[in-house]
Amino acid sequence: MVKKVVDSRIPTLIKNGVQNKHRSLFVIVGDKGKDQVVNLHWILSQAQVTARPSVLWCYKKELGFTSHRKKREAKIRKEIKRGIREANEEDPFELFVAVTNIRYTYYKETHNILGNTYGMCILQDFEALTPNLLARTIETVEGGGIVVILLKTMKSLKQLFTLTMDVHSRYRTEAHGDVIGRFNERFILSLGSCENCLVVDDELNVLPISAGKNVKPLQLKPSEESMSDEQIELKEFKASLADTQPVGLLVATAKTLDQGKAILTFIEAISEKKLRSTVTLTAARGRGKSAALGIAIASAVAFGYSNIFVTSPSPENLKTLFEFIFKGFDALEYEEHLDYDIIQSTNPDFNKAIVRVNVFKQHRQTIQYIQPQDAHALGQAELLIIDEAAAIPLPLVKNLIGPYLIFMASTINGYEGTGRSLSLKLIQQLREQSKGFVGQENSVEPDDGMMVINRNGKNKKNAFTSFNGALTGGRVLREIKLEEPIRYGSNDPVEQWLNKLLCLDAAIISRNIQGCPHPQQCELYWVNRDTLFSVHPVSELFLQRMMALYVASHYKNSPNDLQLMSDAPAHHLFVLLPPIKGDNSLPDPLCVVQVCLEGDISKQAVLNSLKRGRRASGDLIPWLISQQFQDDDFASLSGARIVRIATHPDYMKMGYGSRCLELLSAFYQGEFSTLKENEDYAEETMVRADDSELENADLHKDDIKIRDPHKMPPLLLKLSEKRPVLLHYLGVSYGLTPLLYKFWKRSGFIPLYMRQTPNDLTGEHTCVMLKALKSDGLVTTCNPEWLAAFSKDFHKRFLNLLSYQFRDFPSVLSLSIMETADAGYKNVNNNKQKFTKDILDSQFSVYDLKRLESYSNNMLDYHVIMDLIPTIAYIYFRKQFGIDVVLSGVQSSILLGMGLQRKSIDDLEKELTLPSAQILALFMKIIRKFSAYFRSLEISEIQKEIPHETTVVKKKAVTTSIDSTEKNIKNIVNPQIDNDAAWDPVSKTLNEDLDEAGDDAMKQIREKQRELIDSLDLSKYAIGGSAEDWEAAESQIKALTLGKKSNLTVVSVKNQNSTKKRKLTETAANILIVVAVLIVESNYTKGLRDKVDIVELLKSFGLKAIHRGGKGDGGVDVESLDVIRELRGVVCLEGVVGIVVGNEFSPDAINEANKSESFPIILTTKTRLPLTLLNLTLDIIHKTPIKLSRYNNFILIINFVIFVLTFFSPYI
Repeated sequence: MVKKVVDSRIPTLIKNGVQNKHRSLFVIVGDKGKDQVVNLHWILSQAQVTARPSVLWCYKKELGFTSHRKKREAKIRKEIKRGIREANEEDPFELFVAVTNIRYTYYKETHNILGNTYGMCILQDFEALTPNLLARTIETVEGGGIVVILLKTMKSLKQLFTLTMDVHSRYRTEAHGDVIGRFNERFILSLGSCENCLVVDDELNVLPISAGKNVKPLQLKPSEESMSDEQIELKEFKASLADTQPVGLLVATAKTLDQGKAILTFIEAISEKKLRSTVTLTAARGRGKSAALGIAIASAVAFGYSNIFVTSPSPENLKTLFEFIFKGFDALEYEEHLDYDIIQSTNPDFNKAIVRVNVFKQHRQTIQYIQPQDAHALGQAELLIIDEAAAIPLPLVKNLIGPYLIFMASTINGYEGTGRSLSLKLIQQLREQSKGFVGQENSVEPDDGMMVINRNGKNKKNAFTSFNGALTGGRVLREIKLEEPIRYGSNDPVEQWLNKLLCLDAAIISRNIQGCPHPQQCELYWVNRDTLFSVHPVSELFLQRMMALYVASHYKNSPNDLQLMSDAPAHHLFVLLPPIKGDNSLPDPLCVVQVCLEGDISKQAVLNSLKRGRRASGDLIPWLISQQFQDDDFASLSGARIVRIATHPDYMKMGYGSRCLELLSAFYQGEFSTLKENEDYAEETMVRADDSELENADLHKDDIKIRDPHKMPPLLLKLSEKRPVLLHYLGVSYGLTPLLYKFWKRSGFIPLYMRQTPNDLTGEHTCVMLKALKSDGLVTTCNPEWLAAFSKDFHKRFLNLLSYQFRDFPSVLSLSIMETADAGYKNVNNNKQKFTKDILDSQFSVYDLKRLESYSNNMLDYHVIMDLIPTIAYIYFRKQFGIDVVLSGVQSSILLGMGLQRKSIDDLEKELTLPSAQILALFMKIIRKFSAYFRSLEISEIQKEIPHETTVVKKKAVTTSIDSTEKNIKNIVNPQIDNDAAWDPVSKTLNEDLDEAGDDAMKQIREKQRELIDSLDLSKYAIGGSAEDWEAAESQIKALTLGKKSNLTVVSVKNQNSTKKRKLTETAANILIVVAVLIVESNYTKGLRDKVDIVELLKSFGLKAIHRGGKGDGGVDVESLDVIRELRGVVCLEGVVGIVVGNEFSPDAINEANKSESFPIILTTKTRLPLTLLNLTLDIIHKTPIKLSRYNNFILIINFVIFVLTFFSPYI
């Protein structure tokens, strides 16, 4: 074998990577590239001081060599026999395969390697690579390792621009088959920006595109100087916990400060021994999540936890976790076989992975692996660890949550597909519910689509109602985030390159702006994908902003979405931008819309697919609708499916999404096109490499760089500048949630399909909705009313499926879906069958109607009629009752939930957040309406059966009954016999007669009232005063305005026409009457407590009070008439009213009352007080309660009262 000197830049790059714990990327072009893998691995093993690096080898189908030892030996023997190989010849590649720890895996099985770490990764079969595979495999390589991508022999790397990838077959449709590999171009151009990347041929010659071609060796630093600030802080952190055991021993195993703090948080949750806590650990790949969980499990064993369960997508993902469990045991001085045993799986699919650890040092303790779908096995769990939760479907993660301590680790880069789902949905939900942790087990929370399992493992509760209230409402949440990488060093160039290539770290930048533009001021722009994916700095920045909106607003993101955006020929991108300013700054998109053109499929292709029961890739909605409704004409329609619509988080629920749909509908209806013929529109053009250019290319002189921006088409185009594509419909397919359905319903979309099985990743049911567009200028072979026909059929299907797969839907959401589907065909002549007496008899028996009537009269329990509710609900929601029976929204939800979804009262109580008594009351009203309607049908049917006598029969009966001797009467009756109107019943009903009589009576009363009002003398209310009086008043006002001092500040004008006597003020008389009344009613009952000295009140009017104190009541003797100290007592208001207005009493009654100790004095005068004065009296009593004391001298008080009444009688 001819030896060759390897380019010095190759070992230099590898050694620098080992020193900095950075990974190196090699792209080997050539069919013999696998032979150079051996050399790169040898250089790596020489640069490291550890054991030989392990290798991960990923391929599509054919490895190209055998990895089986016995087969390899048999092959060598055959080659020796054939004479093409020497007996003692050693092939370096075969030696490498024999002595190196290599993990071979198919690309489709790379999900099993999550959580593992390798020293080298080889990726062959470039055409099978996808962005998901790149992210998943490259991140398994540790710092200092090597990533190798093998390419076939080619003359120029530009050939990769036109290379057909395996995934492209799924992007092609019948109408759009030309795929442009923009992602491959982006991938090759991005290699030029990775500092640790070398592109070489199969002889290790460095190619010009390599960004690491200028690499230089680094100088070695002393160990003291090489310690960073984080490492110094970690050392101090470990020292501070050294005296606390077993915490100190376990934290000492941490590699970074972040990991050490995470381990400490886990131990705190474990030491509390509260089984209602959740600890979430989120980080990017390679931050030490699995290692921290392993140390935490070891600490749980030290704290005495007996039943510990671990789950992950595959037990192979737990290799690192179990490795660090055993490192924790070593730190705790546990010995294998003496203190614990390790059990490996015998399942060949699990590759001898560890599935159980039995610990018996203190007592029997178990660490058991379970599969994510085995949530029923957690009945006795004390601690559950969920590793790589982002790769587990969200419904399974929710099922695993229960009344035990939970540790959850997740990668949130998003390339696993559901990482963002866990971050935005589950953790956010736990975060919000933990804020109200005051033991809210009995509270009713909004639905969240979860199912939980109690200790017995059998009591499952519905996801929409029970999860929050039962468990999570009372759980404590701790969140941990790891930032510092462990698997490789900080600022790893390969990580930065991968994140930029796949937009994995695209983050939203919140703009602190004043106000937001009105949606009507915003415009929709079409995005040129050639320019967007050209790797130009400006377009790259705009792409990162678009992907940031995707990541922030949609939870099912993956790097594969980027390749779909770039390469799929039927896909188009639109952005909603605010009003663009005059400067040249790049605008921030408010919304991003991804649209896929579908349909326009030939009828023959549809028939062939329907016969075989299969459908081609792409064209989701046409194939789905054609298959569901067995319609072979719909696929010929052209439409657009809205793949995604993402709105900036700061501008959500402001109308921008609806504005996008409005402008998109207008564009596809041709409303932006002008009336000019032969209008020149900007086309999507890009100069690409042709075959002649590639044939003359040289790989070693190939200069690949970013295209000239002046030769690229504009990035954004207004809709008026883009040639319109007229379509028949707009469609959307999404995971059903109440908020999303409300959005699409508001935009005018009609549901046509609901998937009966939930999505494996999110647990949501797929919903397909369509909106018909104005297609006057388009030729169609389909029924013009196709949408109404499909909507009617969907309405009937959905109605029947509500008690099956859709039973867990919220009743309000189900009601909204049916209302929308019904609105899709209500304006079309659908010949709905009217509910009649015949249908009533066929659906309900006499006993059924009696039961309904008895329940509506509160004579039966609702369980007695539950068998009739499904039939009633089905007929009602089929709209057969019409407008004869109308229910409110809540009543319709209750009827739908009980009748069609077969839900119990308890389920509706939690779902509608209404008390069960109120639900039953509303249910009673529902049944009463139906019972009354059924009764009215029976009555109307009976009325039709009653025979009506004709006028001739009536005449004959009356004529024969007249006696010949009563001729006078006959003369009177006979004329009426001949009058047909005389035989009709009365023209008015009894109520109408009563109303008419009542109107006459009210009319007479109003006339009398008008006469009384007209007879009143209103002259006394006229304003009096002479001219001199008004002049004096005016001069007084002027004097006050000029600031002159005056004792009079009130203007008074005398009324010449007044007839009132003004010897004493009316107020004085009223107050004196009050005093008199209070004295009369002294101490009648108890109730008022305030004290008022009434002596001054009497003196102000020149009167004197006579008082003589009683025994033991606090009274005092009075020697003179003009001196009084205090009057005490209790006044009863009711007594005042009863006696003063009062009737005359007999002398016996007065004497009997006077003997009573309560001393109610009864006034026997015939003098009656005016009603107005009495009312004023009561008013004053309310405002000024006066306390009086009891008196022994009755006569004095009576005389005083009579004196007052007599003296002031002229003024009363």
